[in-house]
Order: sequence, then structure tokens, then C-alpha cells
Amino acid sequence: MAFVEISKLPVVERLPGWKGRYFDSANMTFAHYEFDAGSAIHEHSHPQEEVYEVIEGELEITIGGETRRLVRGCVGIVPSNTLHSVIAMSSGSLIVVDYPVRMLPGQHARHE
Repeated sequence: MAFVEISKLPVVERLPGWKGRYFDSANMTFAHYEFDAGSAIHEHSHPQEEVYEVIEGELEITIGGETRRLVRGCVGIVPSNTLHSVIAMSSGSLIVVDYPVRMLPGQHARHE
């Protein structure tokens, strides 16, 4: 899969207020999210490194006990196996990238 049209991917609401479109490269998982103000991602960890890039809106992200507010153009980097959580301070969008590939609940391998 050399090219992906994000707008043609199915929308999945994994958590209330978090609607995402997902695809994998050979080594990474990409999620393009739209989020609603007040929605949250509970504290959790996973073996993948994860990068949050805010496209629009404002998020409060806690990574390893440190909390920051991120706006357009800001990035939060979550190291492997580090507790993290997110609260949407406004509605907006972001891109999340996981390395290596992250299988989401109820998902089968998506590689072509």
C-alpha cells in the first residue's frame, strides 16, 4: 500500500468523542482523529512508542506524570510502556502514530 486516501477509510469511534480513521504502514499504525470537547482517553500504557500531533484544537496530555496543553503544531511523544492520558479541552483533530504497528481491539492484520 503506497498511497492512502484518508477520507475513504471507515470512521471508528473507539471511545466516546474520539472518531478515527486508521491505517498501517509496514512498521507503524496511523490514526487520524477528530475529537469532541470534554472527551477523554483514560490513563493507559502499551509497548508501542506513540506520537500525538495536534492539527487543530487543544488537548491536555499527561505523559509519565507530566501534564502539558498542546495546540496546533505541538507534538507529544509517549515512550514505550509509559502511562499517559488525554483530555480534549476543545473540539479538534490530531494524528497519532504508533511504532511498531499496534493492533487495535477487535482488529485483524491490515497489511496488504
